[in-house]
Amino acid sequence: MAKYKWTFANVGGVTRVRIQSAEDIRHLGELDKKMWTVLSCPTTGLEISADSLSLMDLDGDGKLRVDEVIKTAEWLCATLKDAESLFEQSDSIDIENIADEGLRVIGERLAVSGKVSLAQVQAAIDGVTIEAQAVPASPLEADVIAAYKEKAPEYAAYFEQEKLQKLGLAVIAEDAPKPGMKEKDFVAMGKQISDWESEVESLKLKVESELAAAKAVYEPLRKLLLVHRDFYRLLRNFVTLEDFYDRDEATVASFEAGTLIIDQRACKLCIRVHDLAKHDAQAPLSGMYLLYCNCVNQKTGKSLQIVAAVTQGEISNLSVGKNAVFYDNDGLDYDATVTKIIDNPISIRQAFWTPYRKFANWIEEKINKSAAEKDAKAFDDMTAKADAAVADPNTEKKPAFDIAKFAGIFAAIGMALGMIGTALVSVAEGLHGFAWWQYVIIFVCILLVISGPSMVMAYLKLRRRNLAPVLNANGWAVNADAIVSVLFGRTLTEQVAFPIVKLPKVKKGMATWKKWLIAICSILVGLAIVCGILHLCGFCWHCLCFH
Repeated sequence: MAKYKWTFANVGGVTRVRIQSAEDIRHLGELDKKMWTVLSCPTTGLEISADSLSLMDLDGDGKLRVDEVIKTAEWLCATLKDAESLFEQSDSIDIENIADEGLRVIGERLAVSGKVSLAQVQAAIDGVTIEAQAVPASPLEADVIAAYKEKAPEYAAYFEQEKLQKLGLAVIAEDAPKPGMKEKDFVAMGKQISDWESEVESLKLKVESELAAAKAVYEPLRKLLLVHRDFYRLLRNFVTLEDFYDRDEATVASFEAGTLIIDQRACKLCIRVHDLAKHDAQAPLSGMYLLYCNCVNQKTGKSLQIVAAVTQGEISNLSVGKNAVFYDNDGLDYDATVTKIIDNPISIRQAFWTPYRKFANWIEEKINKSAAEKDAKAFDDMTAKADAAVADPNTEKKPAFDIAKFAGIFAAIGMALGMIGTALVSVAEGLHGFAWWQYVIIFVCILLVISGPSMVMAYLKLRRRNLAPVLNANGWAVNADAIVSVLFGRTLTEQVAFPIVKLPKVKKGMATWKKWLIAICSILVGLAIVCGILHLCGFCWHCLCFH
């Protein structure tokens, strides 16, 4: 038998199989499993109906695997005359397209204009009724049965004690309450009530069984309509991930939960988080900048946890604790709070400024720490002196002026200034005589030394950004990379774009040319003063040193 010829295409930077015809679906079992993008996925928490996925989950373990997808494809191709209708993703089917005789007969009873829909089948299931069954009459009044059930444990215990007393094994107290009936009457009444309840329960089970059987007649047709609607969408998210890479507004990948609005941007790649511990191990391998958020809808009380990928913009305003709003695919809004951030490069431009941002944060941290320590030390010294003064006002003495100590300090300061001046002179001597363009090259080289490693690392990480680890953390078995390139990443995060707004007219002050003239003259005067001071100090402009 000739090997089936598949169509391949580049989807998301990876070669994948394209499912384009009914014949592709019919031969799905012949596709090498190594070529499937996904090997398994959960049947809940996705944007595909959980009812449809559970019907395809043949072993009911909560996971949909390749073999189950293949068996579903085979069943659909055997049940439908033309499997091309699967590409319509419709929940209605032409009666003439149903190959199974039994399903076609059931569908004909419900069809309108030659088509049967999921809504019609659901209405038929909800409208199923069976002939009413006569409930056997109660042998006793309801209050008598209630009183018997209330007193039954007490009476049974008394009769048991009575038997033991006859054997000399127990003694019943004189004031113990006695049943108002004999034991044989008590047992007979209990049997009467028990038999009646068993008969009613049996009738109830019979009615439920008949009702379930009557509804089960429509279940195969309901399964066909549900799977007919969702199977091709499943293939697009299982075999190729086409729904993810096709950023049409009407298309949403099965794992995309909604949109997070934060810091003047819309993050469209948001995925539900089911197990945060697994994400801690897997998600950093994705190479993406990820925000983990707790989301709560105050009206319904519904809550969920999501992870959102940020693929554009700056990150300076993103921090743990920042509030945002999340909209799910049904338009329901949630209050979102950032609980965790996985920091990875977003762009080469952002990576260029990363060393300076980290250095500035380090300086700010050191300054704050030093200020806090000095403040605490000053407070401790002040309180210690106050305590000492209260204890003995005569003990405080001003320390004597130590001229040797201050001489040493001044000498150290002078030495430091001398060393700094020598270093500056050495730099000036080294740079003296360079052309202007050489200074530009030196400046660019300094920037590259500082930012170059960060930019190179960012470039390598951006080329390897991969959604697969995030999906794996959610219980998927992804068999191929799901690359998120820089260009594709721009479609996953939308930044705000304000229109150009004209500034309001204001009263004109000094002319611009006058402002420039004053600024230039001020600079020239300042330079002249500096040059004069240096000249008076003996600075030589030829050798760039003091004489």
